[in-house]
Amino acid sequence: MTTPHLPKVAGINPPVTPPAQTPAPTSAASSADPLSPAAPGTPGTEGPEGAEGPGHPDGAGAPACTCAPANPSGAASSAWCGPLLPAPNALVQDRLAGWISDLTTLQDLTERLTRTGGLDAALHEALRAGAALVGARRGLVTLHPATGPGREHPVTVGFGLDHADLGHIETIPEAGRAGGDRPADPGPPESGRRTRRPAAPHPEAARPQPAYGRLFDDLPPAGSRSGTAHPDIAADEALDPRHREVAARLGYGASYAVPLETEHAGRIGAAVWLYDEPAEPTERQRHLVGLYRDHATEHLARQLELAEARQTVATLREELLPSRLPRTPGIRLAVRHRTGPLGGGDWYDALPLPEGALGLAVGGVSDSGPGAVAAVGRMRASLRAYAVMEGEDPVAVLSDLELLLRLTEPSRAATAIFAYCEPSDRKVVLAGAGHCPPLIIGDHRVEFVETSLSAPLGMLACWEAPSVEIEPAPGETLLFYSDGLLHRTGQPMDRAFARLRTAAAGVPKAARRDPDAVVEHVLRTVLPQEDHGEWEGSEDVVLLAAHFD
Repeated sequence: MTTPHLPKVAGINPPVTPPAQTPAPTSAASSADPLSPAAPGTPGTEGPEGAEGPGHPDGAGAPACTCAPANPSGAASSAWCGPLLPAPNALVQDRLAGWISDLTTLQDLTERLTRTGGLDAALHEALRAGAALVGARRGLVTLHPATGPGREHPVTVGFGLDHADLGHIETIPEAGRAGGDRPADPGPPESGRRTRRPAAPHPEAARPQPAYGRLFDDLPPAGSRSGTAHPDIAADEALDPRHREVAARLGYGASYAVPLETEHAGRIGAAVWLYDEPAEPTERQRHLVGLYRDHATEHLARQLELAEARQTVATLREELLPSRLPRTPGIRLAVRHRTGPLGGGDWYDALPLPEGALGLAVGGVSDSGPGAVAAVGRMRASLRAYAVMEGEDPVAVLSDLELLLRLTEPSRAATAIFAYCEPSDRKVVLAGAGHCPPLIIGDHRVEFVETSLSAPLGMLACWEAPSVEIEPAPGETLLFYSDGLLHRTGQPMDRAFARLRTAAAGVPKAARRDPDAVVEHVLRTVLPQEDHGEWEGSEDVVLLAAHFD
């Protein structure tokens, strides 16, 4: 019969020849745990006197295998079968379970941070997650990089702190600037002795620090990402008395601060978490928040770059639009313009024309981003030139604009509506190219202007559409808008038009004499779910109202 081979343990061959037959367990071993070490005093184990058992051929005292067969005399054979695997250590299992739990927690927190939509939301999420990791209830984060995006506009966000609390924190003096902490005057130099001129401060040190940076004076220098803990602020005599006073007023007894630093962007800010009672994070908590901090800092640096780019596009966009609305006797104007995060292509214009007339225009170009913003500037400048020359004929203005677009930008489409207003005669002549019809809002009617159906600019070889003439009554408002207002509702176009008309009809009669109140009411009624202070929609929204006195 072929001799079986015992498996290798940790890559080591068995030191003795295996038995010639399949071993059978003894009666004593049948009730024992094969993974548990043998009890003291059993054959093959080391006894109390330190004698080695007979089962090990080298006399090393290793436990003997209890699975040897019985010999004919009935005595158990002590043939050694190799070293036994030790029992799984409960402490190792606990550590592995803890590591898995920590990794799962970090993955959940980083995924939540990645899903945030903007810089402000990312800062709040980073503070909330950090507070959960270190066991704190409040916190503060400030971003003020020395170079790169965000250097001109520091950002500070509090977690569990209101504006009054942040105001108290601002009163904490910076390190080295408390009362009486000035360096002593060296006095006049001695005769014949050269004085050394003080070294110029580092550019980053000379840069004005944000007020909240006073909580981060004792952070390690740039290049080190270790945190700084104050486990008992009230008893820390090294802190400024004003710092201890503010801590007592706000009700926090300890703090833990970490720098926000990346290899690419350098140190972009810092975060601090505040404890209600004297405490400090454990080594495990410091390690976890350090891992999370590294990921969060990279994400915040990207959000800073994105916010800077959006701000640049928004600034450029605003500069390309009218800085103020013209004042024309007999007509009062109001506008609402909300730019999407990518910089959409919707635009408007209001310009005074010869003989007391007024030109109004709303339009949009295809695509978004910087290219669309540049196209908006070209469209608006061209329309202004054509309106000054032949504004009394809106069809001619749009025809010239379409020819220019087709020759210079054949791959781009655009929509526009232009109105030539004569306040003295209370007459409006308008023409549209693929744009939504304006809306007349008055005490006795709320209806869309019946404009002729036409294609957008750049879609046909030769654009032409008839103009429409209307005569608004005194007290009525002519409302122009972009298609972004309808698209933002998320409804089909017929329902979006009905929603817009319902919102216009719901303007209170007392507010219909104020064009600013009209556009505000329509915007908040059509898009009630939007935060109109910080626009995060994908498309621009334009509302331009002209009220006839």
